[in-house]
Amino acid sequence: MGCSSSGEIFGSEVFDKTLSVAVCRFDKTELKSASRAISGPEESRTVACELAGELQADNLSAVLILSDGLCVSGSELAAGFHEILGDSLPISGGLAGDGDKFEKTWVLHQKSPASSHVSAVGFYGSQVRFGNGCQGGWDVFGPERKVTRAEGSRLFEIDGKNALQVYKNYLGELAKDLPASALLYPLALRKDADDENRFVRTILSVDEESQSLTFAGEIPEGYLAQLMHSNTDRLVDGAATAAEKAKIDSTELLTLAISCVGRRLVMGERTEEEVEAVADVLDNQGVLVGFYSYGELSPLANGKCALHNQTMTLTTIGEVS
Repeated sequence: MGCSSSGEIFGSEVFDKTLSVAVCRFDKTELKSASRAISGPEESRTVACELAGELQADNLSAVLILSDGLCVSGSELAAGFHEILGDSLPISGGLAGDGDKFEKTWVLHQKSPASSHVSAVGFYGSQVRFGNGCQGGWDVFGPERKVTRAEGSRLFEIDGKNALQVYKNYLGELAKDLPASALLYPLALRKDADDENRFVRTILSVDEESQSLTFAGEIPEGYLAQLMHSNTDRLVDGAATAAEKAKIDSTELLTLAISCVGRRLVMGERTEEEVEAVADVLDNQGVLVGFYSYGELSPLANGKCALHNQTMTLTTIGEVS
């Protein structure tokens, strides 16, 4: 399996216009792949349910997903897999990238690159081990506000007030540089005040006519929203924390790092520092490969997979005897 990217991770380095490849062989673990075409975000849950149904089995231990990055709802994709496979199964992966162009992405389908497709691999048996870690490194600031009007990935009102104007008020002078300046100020969302599973959303565009903001993922109506900010040091620390969470006990390890293109644009020339931090924590255990994506799929603290933006996610895969 494979996909297009917004930068390739190999070891502790980041490359462009290259191939980053890992070959993995298991002694006691069976694999099964499946892929489906998808015509738009509205089909995401249906396609996910079909793929999950094809992979479903009593000894299914984990699922790895790679998806087209432009015509898919990552949130609905994750929800569809869990609808069929339950909430406790480890599910992770990412959405393909296209540099910073956002024009065309692809995943491998029957050994060839294909746009508008979702692919998945199931891992079967009791010997395979999966570890997952995800961390942003962003800090929340300002009050939490309620999302009072949203449609899919478009946010119209917060606390009954115009969302774009609320955002501009917080950004001050930086508002004139929207949407580019919004990369520095993503949005943290959670279901309610008791929910410890925050996820991050990044602004893709603003619409002055409708006074709305479009994000790289769904904005659930009724959720609590809070602005975030960070610096490169905090983002690097977040990547190291993700690596600590993803550690598993295995003598041979494959680590798949999927980080957000938004983080890369924010970090600029210091991007490799977050990959170096991951490599340092894992202490060169096994092989580290990955890519920069248009969205990351990784379990939250409750174990249920969700779509993330501006987040370093890690999946470690190993096998025990």
